[in-house]
Order: sequence, then C-alpha cells, then structure tokens
Amino acid sequence: MAEGEDKDNKTEEPTERKLRKAREKGDVPSSKEVGNVTAVLSLFAITAFVMPGVSAPFAGVLRGVFETAGQVSIGEDVQGMRDIGGVSWGLLRGVGLLLAPLLALMVLGAVAGALLQGDIVVAAERIRPKLSKISPMSGFKKIYSLAAMVEFGKSMLKVLVVGGIGLWITYHGVRELWQVQGLLPEMVTDFARRAASRMLMVVLSILVVIAVADVLWKRFEHRRKQRMSLQEIKDEHKDTEGDPQIRGKRMQLRRERARQRMAQAVPRATVVLTNPTHFAVALKYESGVDMAPVCVAKGADLLAARIRELARESEVPIIENKPLARALHDVAEIDKQIPIEHWEAVAAIIGYVMDMQRNIRRPLPEGSSLREED
Repeated sequence: MAEGEDKDNKTEEPTERKLRKAREKGDVPSSKEVGNVTAVLSLFAITAFVMPGVSAPFAGVLRGVFETAGQVSIGEDVQGMRDIGGVSWGLLRGVGLLLAPLLALMVLGAVAGALLQGDIVVAAERIRPKLSKISPMSGFKKIYSLAAMVEFGKSMLKVLVVGGIGLWITYHGVRELWQVQGLLPEMVTDFARRAASRMLMVVLSILVVIAVADVLWKRFEHRRKQRMSLQEIKDEHKDTEGDPQIRGKRMQLRRERARQRMAQAVPRATVVLTNPTHFAVALKYESGVDMAPVCVAKGADLLAARIRELARESEVPIIENKPLARALHDVAEIDKQIPIEHWEAVAAIIGYVMDMQRNIRRPLPEGSSLREED
C-alpha cells in the first residue's frame, strides 16, 4: 500500500540531477527495435548489393576446393597436419576475403543502432550482482509489468507481420518461378535473392514504424519512472543549495560584510553621484595614482540612502546627476575603474570637486547640481 501511494506521489518531472544520476547507473532509455532495424537494413544491403558481387567468386572458391580435392596429398603425422592446415588456410582466406564486407556491414549496423539512440553508456552498476535480480518476486513483477506486456505485444505483432509478409512473398515468388519458361537451376539463386530483397524491404519499412513508436514509448516510460515527489525535489534542493536557514544566514552575513565594507569605502570616496534618491555611486580618484575613477560603492533605494548618509557624515561631496548616476549604477563594478565612455563626464565633476576643495569657484557641469541635504 505504501509503495502504491509513493508512486502516486511521484507527479513531478525529474530534475536534470536525477536524470544525470540515472545515466551514471546505466539507466537510459534504450530500444531493441532500433537494433532490429539496423540488423534488417544490414541484411537488405548484403542481399541486394553485396551478394551479387560475392556469390560468383564464392562459388569459384568452393569449386576450386572440390576440383582439387582428389589431387591434394595428405601426409602422415606432422606432415599430414601441415597439409590439412595449408588446404584449410587457403579455403578460409578465400572465404574470409569475400565475407569481410558482409561482416563490416553487420558491425556498422550494430554501431549505428547504438548511436542512433544517443551516447553509449558503460556503467558498472548494470553488471554488479544483486539479489533482486534472482528474486522470484522481482521476476514475477517484471513478467506481469506494463513494460513486459508491451514487449510481448510487440513481439507477437512482429511475428504475425513478418510471418505474413514472408508467406505472401514466398507464395507469389513460387507462382512466378513456375511460370518462367526454360528455367535453369542456376537461375533459382538469383531469383531467390531478389525475392528476399523484396521481403526485407517490406519488413524494414514496417520495422521502422515500430522502432519509432518504441523509441517514443521507451523515452516516455523512462521519464515516467524517473518522476519525483515534491518531497524528493525539496530534499534534492537542500542537497544542492543547502538548508534554507543556513543559506539565509550566509546571505545575512554577506550583507553585513557588504555594509561594513561600504562603511569603510564611502568615507574615502572623492564624490558620490545620485539620482537623486533611487541610486547612489561613490567614486574615488587620486591624481597621479588612478588612471580613471574607481567605483568603491553603489546601491539603490535603502542602500543608496545609506551611502548618502555616510557621505554626509564624512563630508564627501554629493552631486546629483540623474542620467550619469543611473548609467554608472548599471555598468560600474566595485573596486574597478568606470567604463571609458563615462570618463569625460565624471572627469568634469571630479574637476569641479577638486577646485571646490581648493576654494576655486566655478559652475558645475551641465545637468549636475550640488546636494547638501536630502
């Protein structure tokens, strides 16, 4: 009962972490039907394209063996073994060279069947001995599971379809063969090859449809098996992100450190640019030391108010320039020089501040105003 309820609770789509762990264990969607398609495709390619060029040389190799069978001298003891080995090697070499393209096509078909379904996964978890694999109860559940029923249905469908196609093509092929005038025995082989090619082509077209449907079903079934409950998602989130309380404490600690750092940086600033209340950017520039002004602090809303308060306490000039403050807040980085496109506008304001400190009175740059209080 608890197991059924647990399955009912697994209503959420699996996370990438869950799928990655399943993949590491070798649990990936895999369809045998794709392998069947590539196997039949290999047989069709062999029958339709390779056999016509191989059958004659293959018959020639066998003919040579039979023609020279009475001429071969087999000695005794060790010499006899050598003679048999020489004859066998000649036969195997001739047959091997002719069958090499057939074997190559079959290997390529097997590799293609695996690659078509995705990356090849090798996991030790799949071959590790487990008691559940030999448990009668586990075996019973697998036999009468939905996946087993689907596999049984596919197997029966394939047997009926392929058997029916084979009988239909064989029936019409035999009728066609009996209607040939002047039929010679050597013609039967080529006739059978063409009939087999037709049958493989029809079977292949049907298996492709079955394979596509099976791939979609396997992927759906795999996703369904990997579904998670809300509690599992929460537990995984805790594992990856940490406990919410600990994460909150870390964020609070970072904010406190940022405030402490800002309290130390703003008093050393040369000027604070404001927007006037939403944004604040504190800039520091030392002639002969800095090539360009450096952003030492920035913030919005409450943080901007704190920057202005620290600036007033430290008698740092506060200049209101709405577009410049907004732009610098968006692009400036803490403890780094401001972007070069803002150098000219900021240089004019810093020049005004430095002249003010030297009791040199001159107008502020256009668009700026001096703020002495909020």
